[in-house]
Amino acid sequence: MSVIGGKWKLLILWHVSQHTMRFGELMKKMEGITQKMLTQQLRELETDKLISRKVFLEVPPHVEYSITPYGKTLEPVLQMMCDWGERHKKKI
Repeated sequence: MSVIGGKWKLLILWHVSQHTMRFGELMKKMEGITQKMLTQQLRELETDKLISRKVFLEVPPHVEYSITPYGKTLEPVLQMMCDWGERHKKKI
């Protein structure tokens, strides 16, 4: 649970599992998260090998995040949790 626990990690994984995303895209998708918290969560997910980080040495430089093959093993769990939330959102 420590690998995916917390308020933001599952949401980050969900977004990155849909398609490769840049940092700014993630910030826009994740209402309420601070830049510092997103950076910290992305680093932890990268350390745990659930996402990969690719740096493009261009002008201006940018970074893209994508789900790893190991992270993809969580997709069924993410989908089930999303489905459950959709079914029960009126109760929550």
